Amino acid sequence: LVSVPACCSARYNLALLACFGFFLLYALRVNLSVALVDMVEPNTSLAKNVTSNVCPEHSSTINVHRNTTGEKYSWDADTQGWILGSFFYGYIITQIPGGYLASKIGGKLLLGFGIFGTSVFTLLTPLAANLGVGYLIAVRALEGLGEGVTFPAMHSMWSSWAPPLERSKLLSISYAGAQLGTVVSLPLSGLICYYMNWVYVFYIFGALGVLWWFFWMFLVSDTPETHRSISHAEREYILSSLKDQLSTQKSVPWRPMLESLPLWAIVVAHFSYNWTFYTLLTLLPTYMKEILRFDAQENGFLSALPYFGCWLCIILSGQIADYLREKQNFSTVCVRKCFTLIGMIGPAVFLVAAGFTGCNYALAVAFVTISTTLGGFCTSGYSINHLDIAPSYAGILLGITNSFATIPGMVGPVIAKNLTQNNTVGEWQMVFYIAASINLFGAIFFALFASGEVQDWAVSGYHLHRN
Repeated sequence: LVSVPACCSARYNLALLACFGFFLLYALRVNLSVALVDMVEPNTSLAKNVTSNVCPEHSSTINVHRNTTGEKYSWDADTQGWILGSFFYGYIITQIPGGYLASKIGGKLLLGFGIFGTSVFTLLTPLAANLGVGYLIAVRALEGLGEGVTFPAMHSMWSSWAPPLERSKLLSISYAGAQLGTVVSLPLSGLICYYMNWVYVFYIFGALGVLWWFFWMFLVSDTPETHRSISHAEREYILSSLKDQLSTQKSVPWRPMLESLPLWAIVVAHFSYNWTFYTLLTLLPTYMKEILRFDAQENGFLSALPYFGCWLCIILSGQIADYLREKQNFSTVCVRKCFTLIGMIGPAVFLVAAGFTGCNYALAVAFVTISTTLGGFCTSGYSINHLDIAPSYAGILLGITNSFATIPGMVGPVIAKNLTQNNTVGEWQMVFYIAASINLFGAIFFALFASGEVQDWAVSGYHLHRN
């Protein structure tokens, strides 16, 4: 098997376009949490929290003339919680159908229209907010429905595009866009709200999403066979590297799939990792503001720093993982397990440490940043393990694991909010302890039961020689 150079190849073009797609997806997902601060009348923004007086105030408020032309709404904290959470209710519904549909109609259309739909609903957000809270919640849930199909669709496309020894590289490039979207859109949304008006947060990102869609529909194809401008050498290289891995049977082997322990190993790891990820994503600004007395809103850069670290780590670990498998002859399962252990135990340790930094603001931010950064190792760990164990059904498997992994997005922040009612340092340490222990459990479970081999039920002839 002669490897085909990466530069300007069709598979790397796909990875880059996908990277921009996921960049926009996450920008469209997190922009509301920034804009919401400006959409709500100051006096109703949150029932005044008891700010703990452990740490001294140290945020210098600089009064710059800021734009205040945006419409304001009187939504209480409870309503805001519903608005922010509604996204996940849509998101969880389309995971498994998304994976199933992608295996039937192909990932290109599904991913393309998933992002296109999300962008259109984003453009409608200001209108929905004007019509009333119910409309806004509905639009956000519809955005969730649109985004729900995207990851399974992408996994499904990679099952026909990614040669086994380039999987970590290609997938880490495409999915790293999500972290980058968080990094750029958090501070950028803040600036747009500050100097223009919150409606432009939705208009600008929504328009970019529609623009991306045109490129995607024109330049991408579902499989190497149907690609317009792929070189003959690259097509042959990809097809021959995958020939023993794909199944031709039309029906999905649901039962052996759901009885497969390696699949449940991914489910547990995915659930555990997301618990920490979502808890931090939604509550970090609160922690900085209430405990460390530092306004993260004024410092979008610092709340984006952890995700920048994670982005770098995803890209680098993807390169390292494939280097170990190709050049150093490490087994796939060994690489997946090691990377998952680093990517889950590392964050757990530094997260707990962050709860013990006292008022040392710099140290707290450093620990949280290291914690999130190390999490990037998981992308080349459990995150793409679906493609190792069942390339033909990778989209469906991701739909299954991502459904479970969406639950922490719905319940994690709620539980954390309930645990931190008085905003004491002790309460926050409790939140970090819970997240860390869930992470530890997930890492150990994955290390015990994961596999790196294509499973019997995922290959063509499975039904013949089972009896």
